[in-house]
Amino acid sequence: MNKKIKKFIRMFAIYGVLIVTSIMILYPVYFVIIGSLNPGNTLFATSLLPENLSLRHYIYLFTETDYARWYMNTLKIAFWNMIISTFLVLTAAYAFSRFRFPGRRAGLMTILVLQMFPSFMAMIAIYILLLQMNLLDNHWGLILVYAGGSIPFGAWLVKGYFDGMPRSLEEAAKMDGAGHLTIFFRIMMPLSMPILVFIAVMNFIGPWMDFILARLVLRTDTNKTLAVGLFEMVQGLGNTEFTTFAAGAVLVAVPITILFMVLQKPLTEGLRAGANKG
Repeated sequence: MNKKIKKFIRMFAIYGVLIVTSIMILYPVYFVIIGSLNPGNTLFATSLLPENLSLRHYIYLFTETDYARWYMNTLKIAFWNMIISTFLVLTAAYAFSRFRFPGRRAGLMTILVLQMFPSFMAMIAIYILLLQMNLLDNHWGLILVYAGGSIPFGAWLVKGYFDGMPRSLEEAAKMDGAGHLTIFFRIMMPLSMPILVFIAVMNFIGPWMDFILARLVLRTDTNKTLAVGLFEMVQGLGNTEFTTFAAGAVLVAVPITILFMVLQKPLTEGLRAGANKG
């Protein structure tokens, strides 16, 4: 009987913590969604499910603002950063994992040290470099910054994954006449699909949610991203478009939610594999 009581108390405590945590996480999401459907200009609701819900703010975003342009700008930056940075991370990690060359150890230590510093510490240097390269207020300038910044963490993580893969696969391919590029693209990349998907999704989410660097680099209205555009929508003491901001925030979360739902299995496998093999 004592064992049954202890087991019941333990399960009750576990489920209690899970329920409280879920409420704390889901309530703000529910609050924003309901606020975006509120026909007025306030996020406050007198009941849990207010009456007269409306899509007016969503319609307003696409008809009266440049929200669609911001969305496409952000999608472009996130997509190309995902492609470029994933390729750079995979090639750098493969080189550090499989080859021995002068400066390899120093390079690995540099990558490790760079992870300790927040990205905004380099904002002045980034601004000057982009100014000299005539890439200010340019999406490609922002993409290059994101791609370069993703290499330290991503390369270290993927290197640990490659280190855990047997070298016998590459040796067998070399005996059949395969070169390094063939081995990388036809053997290593297919086998590293879980960590590849994880890195790709993380590199997509980073620019999608970023505000600081986008605010620094992009200046004109036509080049703004979602984060910058939505911030300026509610900037200032006299602005009351908080429900419209909530509608925009809900739509921002849609692609990320779809990505996590579709790629949940490879994402968890990639994160677990990178941690175990690191």
